[in-house]
Amino acid sequence: MKFGEKLKYLRTEKKLTQAELAKAVGVSLRTYASYEQEGRYPRKRELYGKLAEQLGCDTNYLLTEDEEFVSQAGAQYGSRGRQQAEQLVAELSGMFAGGELSDADKDAVMIALQKAYFDCKEDNKKYTPKKYRKDSIFD
Repeated sequence: MKFGEKLKYLRTEKKLTQAELAKAVGVSLRTYASYEQEGRYPRKRELYGKLAEQLGCDTNYLLTEDEEFVSQAGAQYGSRGRQQAEQLVAELSGMFAGGELSDADKDAVMIALQKAYFDCKEDNKKYTPKKYRKDSIFD
């Protein structure tokens, strides 16, 4: 479930209007509506805490959108895989919540993603029947 979908669901459960919740957390109606409808995210971390408090949920619930990813990592790789997936989601959430990354950190993220991509491709190769495999530069 995406951030905006979670906000809308929790807000309707609490029987609040967008205007009421926006006022309670200190943002304009337009800003709050953009969270629910346009897929935007708060720029300040403190706002996640205010939203969680008003909606009666955990801040991490609002920050994480990839519960399926975390669950799958846990099922496939055990508790350590789940812990690593949660850490990855939390760290990447910071990037999208107004966090700033240096150029070196951006390069490190890109290199890590590329490595993960190629590792997965190599791992999945063994499950592809030989008659469907294409020769590639990785052979």
